Amino acid sequence: MNIQRQDFRREGDAPAEPFIPARNPLEFFQRDRDMHPPAYAPIYKTSVNRSPRKALLSLEQSLSEVTGPVFGHNDIGILDNDLIKNYAKTGDPIGERIIVHGQVLDECRRPVPHTLVEFWQANAAGRYRHKKDTYLAPIDPNFGGCGRTLTDENGYYFFRTVKPGPYPWRNYVNSWRPAHIHFSLFGSGFAQRLITQMYFEGDPLIKICPIVHTIPDEEAINRLVAPLDINAAVPHDCLTYRFDIVLRGRRSTLFENRLEGN
Repeated sequence: MNIQRQDFRREGDAPAEPFIPARNPLEFFQRDRDMHPPAYAPIYKTSVNRSPRKALLSLEQSLSEVTGPVFGHNDIGILDNDLIKNYAKTGDPIGERIIVHGQVLDECRRPVPHTLVEFWQANAAGRYRHKKDTYLAPIDPNFGGCGRTLTDENGYYFFRTVKPGPYPWRNYVNSWRPAHIHFSLFGSGFAQRLITQMYFEGDPLIKICPIVHTIPDEEAINRLVAPLDINAAVPHDCLTYRFDIVLRGRRSTLFENRLEGN
């Protein structure tokens, strides 16, 4: 199935929130730093060694970092946004078939076109195709777990996959990660990369995940949870989840590599 040109938006679909134009095109939107988790969070044991102990240094970016590389449609393969087919060897991967779609928006909820969006995840059993993943769940021979796409002129993106499973991790005796998909967004160069992850509506593990609990703002957590979009589901094929990504402003999506105010 080639889903490269399909569009799962319903006719008349609008963003979840109304468009709010800027009064001044040069107006600066202050980011809400209260929603960011601290770099040092003992409930998330890995952060103890990862968190900086000294003030960070600001390094000036070079011209090549700011201006390149430039991504075009020629860089995207026909199956790159179809994780059900892009690694299949002997058949489709096992698991609940889903579609994830949404828009990439700026602080005024204007679409951000032609942005490279990458995504990666565990398989339906909760295991990544990575040599350091030693979880006893099986590796699916027909699932690679990664893909990419470009937003269209309206900032819209979509991809098809199987719903990832939760998995245990060595934080405390019985810590489990909720089902989630990782996202990476590129601007005009590698230095303009933002990383986040998406959770699924109704997952009870979200409320008890130590990583989620490092986020002090409930609304920021909610913006990482994709609601079921049943009206965009494909009958007898895939359920659909909607995940809009806002780059800046008071309602921005929480990005893991932009944790200011620590």
